[in-house]
Amino acid sequence: MGLLTPLSRAGFNLVHRHRLIYNACWEDPRLDREALNLGPDDSMVAITSAGCNVLDYALDGPAHIHAVDLNPRQNALLELKQAGIRSLTHADFFQLFGKGHHPGWHDLYRPQLREQLSPWAARFWDVHGDFFSGATRRGSFYFHGTTGLVAWMIKAYLDRVIRVRDDVRALLEAQSVDAQRDIYDRRIRERLFQPLVSWLLNRDATLALVAVPRAQREHLERDYPRGISQFIAERIEHVFTRLPLSDNYFWRVYLQGHYDPTCCPAYLTPSGFTDLKAGLVDRITTHTTSVEQFLRTHDSPISTFVLLDHMDWLCGANLPALEREWQAIVDKAAPGARIIWRSGGRHTDFVDALPVRVRGRRRSVGSLLHYSPHVTTRLHDLDRVHTYGSFHLAELTC
Repeated sequence: MGLLTPLSRAGFNLVHRHRLIYNACWEDPRLDREALNLGPDDSMVAITSAGCNVLDYALDGPAHIHAVDLNPRQNALLELKQAGIRSLTHADFFQLFGKGHHPGWHDLYRPQLREQLSPWAARFWDVHGDFFSGATRRGSFYFHGTTGLVAWMIKAYLDRVIRVRDDVRALLEAQSVDAQRDIYDRRIRERLFQPLVSWLLNRDATLALVAVPRAQREHLERDYPRGISQFIAERIEHVFTRLPLSDNYFWRVYLQGHYDPTCCPAYLTPSGFTDLKAGLVDRITTHTTSVEQFLRTHDSPISTFVLLDHMDWLCGANLPALEREWQAIVDKAAPGARIIWRSGGRHTDFVDALPVRVRGRRRSVGSLLHYSPHVTTRLHDLDRVHTYGSFHLAELTC
């Protein structure tokens, strides 16, 4: 066992070090925007991921959003979206990021998009522009990147192995949750989780492709004795049988390989695109660094923080880095700053126990946070993604 953990970590790092991981955000911004109640005086730090939710937050008109990510490929994706919003028509933009491919990609990229990108991002899309050309075997951009590769493999499994594509289509077209439940229970459930699938879901190599490191897996397994395959089975059942799929663009894009005009992220809608083009998109700046390092070099107070689930990653593999990050948050937060994060587990007690210094005194992070469980419990139940064990909102009181 002592050998397995370093090998798992090495495999995870190998997957993540040189690849685009996320082609779409896997967190529901509807929850975030209600929890944070963003306004014109807010300055935000948000982990970039695929940039979808950063663009969503911008529609609430905060003063500025600092999109921070250690992976420059994630920032390159957000930069490309920003360039497209500034320069393209909505029709061309939706073809690229809604349909996931554009037959005129090469005619759009160099004349209209490339010159707006940072040098690193331009080099990346010079090489990987075929993600959008539709000319590759996988077709859609949403089947590229490591999470996209998993989605493409799942599509092949549904279409060619268990042959439920017609049933999946019927599920997505169902007019009610009751109809969804009937289709899932009668036509999909028993065929979906074959023994090989459960075995693959419990492998570190598989989880690395969807950015679940061993530390996060261990959080999940505390609450799910049959492992992550049990967790995923329960999440899928909840999404397909208890929540309406009619506006669930998160699952639909990976099941179809594209968004629909009536079911897509807000930045892809005509009104969202128009508002962003009118100037809101320019309130976003990308930073390829860690949250801690960004805060150490940033001069102004930050009023809102969106930390996603990355603390699950750090608490097992690099706890000192997590302690330094929270010290930086405490040092740079505006009075009453709001912070949201997610976790694979149902609890994040490790956050409360972290030590920080406030005006020379040693304190625990938990003593500085005022949680809002009445808000997050209600919102978590409505989460259209539903792949996290918990959702947290806290106000920093120091």
